[in-house]
Amino acid sequence: MISTEAFSGRVEFSPSFAPRPGISHVLFDFDGTLSLIRQGWPDVMVPMFAEYMPPVAGESKEDRQRLAFEDIMRLNGKQTIYQMIQLADRIRERGGDPREPLWYKHEYLRRLDERIAGRVAGLKSGAVQPDALLVHRARHLLELLQKRGLPLYLASGTDEQFVKQEAELLDVARYFEGRIYGALDDYKQFSKKMVIDRILRENNIPGELLLSFGDGYVEIQNTREVGGLAIAVASDEANNGSGNMDEWKRQRLLGVGADVVIPDFRDAAILLEQIFTK
Repeated sequence: MISTEAFSGRVEFSPSFAPRPGISHVLFDFDGTLSLIRQGWPDVMVPMFAEYMPPVAGESKEDRQRLAFEDIMRLNGKQTIYQMIQLADRIRERGGDPREPLWYKHEYLRRLDERIAGRVAGLKSGAVQPDALLVHRARHLLELLQKRGLPLYLASGTDEQFVKQEAELLDVARYFEGRIYGALDDYKQFSKKMVIDRILRENNIPGELLLSFGDGYVEIQNTREVGGLAIAVASDEANNGSGNMDEWKRQRLLGVGADVVIPDFRDAAILLEQIFTK
């Protein structure tokens, strides 16, 4: 039994957890795990889905939005294009004639850009400090891992060009030393599973030596599939630093095998001690 008494905030260890002192490589998701630049993105995507999905008899706007939310969050962590493929499928099954998924992706990004433009401008001008748009104490964790000499990787379902730009704006790109990967227009050429496989192959390590942090089911599931240690960040993005877990994330991530669930990185040092203890 793992003791949680030393933790100042909430933490939940699954029965699957065991220390991994041999951990040699670390993978991070970006949005919701480290970055809050795109916080609130479901508030853009859900209404857009509901807007384009033809209504069916007896269905309320709320019903349509609920279905949209479930579709979207089931695919959270995968490239955005997969959510747009799902939207096109829903439109088609309801008797509509959908556009190409890439069109919906570009329209979503246009709407999202309007929402986050002020944050990006604030970071560029210096009016907003980078740590204000990082999940609570994320930089502290990155620095602790860097001090241990562990190579860090970043893999995101957001387009790679935006991930790299936003990582620079948040002053976290330097921790990853070029190991930043994101969605590509040719979406079949990127997935988090492909990044994980590449880490294991290029470094000639077994999956047991991989540690991952993420708030989406994809990176948690993919990490567990190779035998890695998966830390779920059930971040309460709208109330950063509250110490509360997003209950939907918590349940979803435990359901796909998360070894540990945390709300943020306030207890990063203690968590790493538990992971690396011999």
